[in-house]
Amino acid sequence: MTYGREPQGNQSNPNQYQQQYGQQYTQQSYAQQPIMNAQTVYSYDTVQQASRTSITRAYGEMALGLLVTAVVALISQATGALEAYMSATGTIGWIIMAVVQVGLAVSLGARIMKMKPSTARLMFYAYAALMGFTLSSLFWAYNASTIIITLGFCAAFYFALTMFALTTKVNMLKAGPILMVGLVVLIISQIVLMFIAPSATTLRVVAGIGVVLFALMTVYDAQRTKALFAQFASQGPEMIKRISILCALSLYLDFVNLFLYLLQLFGVSDN
Repeated sequence: MTYGREPQGNQSNPNQYQQQYGQQYTQQSYAQQPIMNAQTVYSYDTVQQASRTSITRAYGEMALGLLVTAVVALISQATGALEAYMSATGTIGWIIMAVVQVGLAVSLGARIMKMKPSTARLMFYAYAALMGFTLSSLFWAYNASTIIITLGFCAAFYFALTMFALTTKVNMLKAGPILMVGLVVLIISQIVLMFIAPSATTLRVVAGIGVVLFALMTVYDAQRTKALFAQFASQGPEMIKRISILCALSLYLDFVNLFLYLLQLFGVSDN
């Protein structure tokens, strides 16, 4: 239709013209509306399904990382590998392991968007294995039953926190800066306590604070994982794989730290 011209048709009866074309327009609109609504619903459902699949993938990567940590810890304990390493390297050995772990975590977080997903995954599992080697030292301080019971409780608690985070309408993403400040304060307090002789009560108070902080961090990172997948949903499968590893690392660290503080709070140390 050319702009400014009257439509061709029976112009001698304007009412008939309006009825004819108005009825056709109305019928066409109602005929198209279900199609448009169906397309909208299909698009929404597709995005939701992709988001759920991606979240499941991130938690799957996290679970595999925890499995690697547990297996390496058990092997190190059974073979005495950590004791042999410490006998050969002394205090410098702990420093080397700490530097390597921090370096892997920082490098993975900073460069993951430029890495191949396979490289990022390899670095994540290497970090998990090194963490397992380090955590085998827990068997020096706690008996196996204490570790297993605390691990089971931590898994149940972590699952409950995750379900709450993914279903609640409370937005924990706004609390991110506050949680980071709390994390920095907790780390500084842990470093200070290394150079003094704190009482058992002081250690339990710090452990309690750590449990609360990482419980909140678990909720925050679960919602952050959901938000990141929604943000990068259209970036293709390679980007989703990278985000999965990045989120898995955060979720993994939440679980490990929550477990360690629960062990310190409720566990009965042999040493």
